[in-house]
Amino acid sequence: MIGASGRSGAALCASLASRRLPFRPVVRDATRWSATGLPEEPRIAELGDPSALRKALAGAGSVVSCAHARHAPAILAAAPEGAPVVLLGSTRRFSKWRDEHGDGVRQGEAALLASGRPGVILHPTMIYGAEGEDNVQRLAALLRRLPLAPLPGGGRALVQPIHQSDVTRAVMAALGREWAEPQAVVIAGPQPLRYADFLRAVCRAAGFRPPPVVPLPLPPLLAAAALLRMVPHLPRIRAAELRRLTEDKAFDTGPMRKLLGFEPMGLEEGLALTFAAR
Repeated sequence: MIGASGRSGAALCASLASRRLPFRPVVRDATRWSATGLPEEPRIAELGDPSALRKALAGAGSVVSCAHARHAPAILAAAPEGAPVVLLGSTRRFSKWRDEHGDGVRQGEAALLASGRPGVILHPTMIYGAEGEDNVQRLAALLRRLPLAPLPGGGRALVQPIHQSDVTRAVMAALGREWAEPQAVVIAGPQPLRYADFLRAVCRAAGFRPPPVVPLPLPPLLAAAALLRMVPHLPRIRAAELRRLTEDKAFDTGPMRKLLGFEPMGLEEGLALTFAAR
């Protein structure tokens, strides 16, 4: 289990431990792993050290990675021959706004598909609900302070967030399936909704009234985001996040349902769980 001390990795390890399924965490920092409270002894390896990684993965029946997908070539080279691989990617790979993150995911997917190794790369949409995750909490904290919610295009672009528990379920299902060939599968919430409606749902779940949405062009919002970075104690909004609010992030979940065999959690249920755990 590579990246075992990260948010998705720790959630997956907790699920494996609760089912008494054997696993070996592979991490860079033993201190971060100990903070999870799980008793398994980790193996320490840098993903940029082929020898250490090969040693850490020795004897694995299957390999899961929640590290960034750009590390896929190194993982594929170090994994025991024939061991299925489950990688965690991101739907950022579909964004028209090219960046290092999305390019790395595309490279990781290409490496898996070209390898011929049995396995899958799962591309989640925006993940919320993980312990330590701040996507929706940061949004709620910002909206509490704003009298209006300025959104590019009025928040008409579609989003389809997925709860962390469903990411864990997807990885567990992928581990339990025999893959005849490498595949890439998007994992997402049950249906898309407009970003403005997502924003309103977050406010309701956090217990306050949503501010009115005001449509604005992207350029002034980018300028305002830069100014917000100078205000102490105010949640930050990155320019890249604003740009991605202008594009639809809606996906067909048919392949996920067919190949992984589960129905994802609805947004209202997922947000209720997220804010109840604060």
